[in-house]
Amino acid sequence: MLIIREERKTNNMLFIFDSNRLPLSCSDAICGHHHNVFEIDKQLDTMLEDIKKSNIRTDHLFLNDDTGFDAQELRNFCVKKDLFANFNKRNGNISDREEIFDEKLYKRRFVIEWMNA
Repeated sequence: MLIIREERKTNNMLFIFDSNRLPLSCSDAICGHHHNVFEIDKQLDTMLEDIKKSNIRTDHLFLNDDTGFDAQELRNFCVKKDLFANFNKRNGNISDREEIFDEKLYKRRFVIEWMNA
């Protein structure tokens, strides 16, 4: 699973895709200029519930994204929801990180560009 926040001049949206680049859920439009993890727990809760309504399990899924999502708030949310946060570390070297990081999976994070192409 991949989370992407697509920024525009006035609105942002989060998207979750599966490993085959199929969109599974998107958030409501978030008005204004906000950082990537602005109210992310509320947005992801809603999105994960939408996915569950389609009889897709959401526990133990990988959330794969860049350094903009490497925030303790989001990592705590992932632990609480049994999700694997595969985010490139914001500060320091990947080798210094305490979290598990799958570099091969991380390289597949550019799904939003394919969807919007």
